[in-house]
Amino acid sequence: MRKVVVTGLGCISPVGNDVETMWRNLTTGKHGFAEITKFDASGLKVRIAGEVKDFNPEKYIEKSDVRKTDLYAQYGIAAAVQAVEESGIAGIIKPSRLGVYIGSGIGGISTFITETEKMLTKGPQRISPFFIPMMIANMASALVAMRYSAMGPNLPTVSACASATNAIGEAFRAIKYGHADAIIAGGADACVNPLAMGGFINCQALSTTNDPDNSSMPFDKRRDGFVMGEGAGVIVLEEYEHAKKRNAKIYCQISGYGNTNDAYHMTAPHPEALGATELIRLVMEESGLTADEKLYINPHGTSTPLNDKAETLAINNFFGELAYKIPISSSKSMIGHMLGAAGGCEAIAAIKTIETGTIHPTAGYKEFDPDCYLDYVPNIARKTDIDKALSISLGFGGHNAAIIFNRI
Repeated sequence: MRKVVVTGLGCISPVGNDVETMWRNLTTGKHGFAEITKFDASGLKVRIAGEVKDFNPEKYIEKSDVRKTDLYAQYGIAAAVQAVEESGIAGIIKPSRLGVYIGSGIGGISTFITETEKMLTKGPQRISPFFIPMMIANMASALVAMRYSAMGPNLPTVSACASATNAIGEAFRAIKYGHADAIIAGGADACVNPLAMGGFINCQALSTTNDPDNSSMPFDKRRDGFVMGEGAGVIVLEEYEHAKKRNAKIYCQISGYGNTNDAYHMTAPHPEALGATELIRLVMEESGLTADEKLYINPHGTSTPLNDKAETLAINNFFGELAYKIPISSSKSMIGHMLGAAGGCEAIAAIKTIETGTIHPTAGYKEFDPDCYLDYVPNIARKTDIDKALSISLGFGGHNAAIIFNRI
């Protein structure tokens, strides 16, 4: 039962393409929503998104390889490079003891669109020979493994919006039980395109306000859906003694992981929040940590009517009266829903909360909802004495995942 710590962070997000910038914008309540620029969205019911801005893949990938990688994988590689460089783990660990767990909810959907259009207009003979490896959802994990000669465990999780959190949690377990000494873990997705936007619009998941300042409003009575985001969030997990021996910077410990399913509906959460309640019980039990007022929760917090209500219920179900004293703030109020990457960036937010003693706000919160009655840290960051942070992800298909970090 080995201790697992965090030694590196990396991100590409709608509010910054590095951790320092993302965290500065989150703590000042700055969102990343605007009119879509990646394609003509004038014919869509939803015309705003949280796009990644000013991203240059050649900063992280050879120019000749950029055309062979889907955008989601480029985001994943970029975030992984940042995390690995900060950790200093590259080149000092046996290849068989270094793993990569980078998940994706959807994978290379941009490549799928491009190659489908080619097939329909020019015939199947014009499909790129790189179509399959660019499209499949394991390729970000595979490419990062190739880059760092990581021949250890490799598990690209695909569990919808819980993908990154599952990846980090499973990586934690692999190190805890001795299967690796370090694992690069997180998630990546890039779904600001007509096909993905149209699909989410038609299943009534997205906010239709088309007002960047009043669209992603987690736990607010006015909420009507999430805002599509994109990017990647990756962290380096490492066995504590290994990190200590090499004098690595240690952010915090990861001490618990939970993984359940609602077994209820394809897109809606369980109305009694049974799966999410059990999820919190499992992660707290494994961590051995005491639930108290020094706990912070970074929730799934999508800004959809059913999710925010059910998640509030799950937190209340488990923590009881203490739930009213626990600060909760949704990163999605500013980065939108990054799908399979969401849990990666939200894990980073949880880690930075422990490191800095600052809780970023739930931005845009204005109107109280009787179904959402807890402390959501509205609009203004809060300085506080936090020593543990719980990050929750709840995905389509009823997939629930949570991880907890604590000061070491």
